[in-house]
Amino acid sequence: MRPKKPKATGSDDLFRARLDQIINMKHELVQLAGKIDWDWIDGEIAPLYSENGRPGIATRFVIGLLLLKHIYGLSDEGVCERWVHDPYFQYLTGEEFFQHAFPHERSDLSHWRKRLGDKLELLLAESLRVAHEAGALRGQDLKRVTVDTTVQPKAITFPTDAKLLHAAIKGLNRLARKHGIRLRQSYLRIAKTAAMMAGRYAHAKQFKRHQRQLRILRSRLGRIIRDIRRKIEGRAVLENAFALPLSRASQIRSQQQRQRGWKLYSFHAPEVECIGKGKAAAPYGVKASIVTNNRRAPGGLFVLHARALPDNPYDGHTLRDVIDRTETLTGCAIERAYVDKGYRGHDAQNPRRVFISGQKRGVFGVIKRELRRRSAIEPIIGHLKTDGHLGRCYLKGRLGDVVNVILSAVGHNFRRILAWLRDLWCLILTTLITAASDRLPLKSVF
Repeated sequence: MRPKKPKATGSDDLFRARLDQIINMKHELVQLAGKIDWDWIDGEIAPLYSENGRPGIATRFVIGLLLLKHIYGLSDEGVCERWVHDPYFQYLTGEEFFQHAFPHERSDLSHWRKRLGDKLELLLAESLRVAHEAGALRGQDLKRVTVDTTVQPKAITFPTDAKLLHAAIKGLNRLARKHGIRLRQSYLRIAKTAAMMAGRYAHAKQFKRHQRQLRILRSRLGRIIRDIRRKIEGRAVLENAFALPLSRASQIRSQQQRQRGWKLYSFHAPEVECIGKGKAAAPYGVKASIVTNNRRAPGGLFVLHARALPDNPYDGHTLRDVIDRTETLTGCAIERAYVDKGYRGHDAQNPRRVFISGQKRGVFGVIKRELRRRSAIEPIIGHLKTDGHLGRCYLKGRLGDVVNVILSAVGHNFRRILAWLRDLWCLILTTLITAASDRLPLKSVF
């Protein structure tokens, strides 16, 4: 059922402190809370609720928590803990009085992320609207953009053969215990020892011994797969429950290190891909597309669009869709787009407005200066990864990849807005102090 809107009493309480009496009402988070259109967000999310059941959690509370998490780069547990002792966090989420305990469960954030899904782009659009209203972003800054892709690493370890085989053995044992299937032998201790020794032999460059340990792991994994298939044969419920894990385990057992084609890099996260972008630090994850304004706005560079690109598509084949989605999100037609050489052979509708790094034909004057600014998107991607959560995605599945990319972009935009509001207030205060001091008469020292 749709949550009820909290009503402000506007009165004092003998046993509780009003937030507007204990915080600085000129603080940037307080100003941000007044600029976000909470009613519009609530109206857009309303179709996700049914007409029956008990009222849900207030929209402003959960959306505010998601914003605070990605603005300050906190975990779900971290933002809930900080909410308890930070009155500014409580004010942003719509509280009237200071609360001494967190009123909901931490898992509510996970449920809301799954419920919102693609609706999270509304928060990205709202961040751009707030930036425009605050003067940090101008309409003319939306007409010329820079587009680039990056890798969003997933929360997995380096996928060696021994680790994958060991993870498959542990995963099948865990699933068998869950469904009450008694295996002939679990091979957990043997697999743990073999995986450990395989790593040691590989480090010592004793590759024959290393391969022997891999054969032990493969043979034991094959025995577990055959044992489970014999014991679930004819039991439709168990066959459905084990179909996907058994197919993953069979893939891990049969795949080779240097084979071509699709490979499985994680037993618990099969959506992980190996993306070769010339950066060996973290190639395992999902590709993400980022769009920023080319010319620096008064508040800096904002993320105009962010999107996860599963299945590792070629960059040039995604440009047309990315430009269309950016125009839909911002409501402004894009005059020029600047990209790197990975977008050669792109499919944009109007190829004349797309300029590729290193291009000579048609590049002169303003276009040449703007093309040199294409590389300014790289530090923005760095901020998304270090200050936000783009550097490591802990959310589950393809939906988790999509949600993490969008919320990281939203967090970056609101960080720029908070910095703009902070600097703007300091500038106004400094101007007022300077003007007041100029009007004061000088006191005689005698």
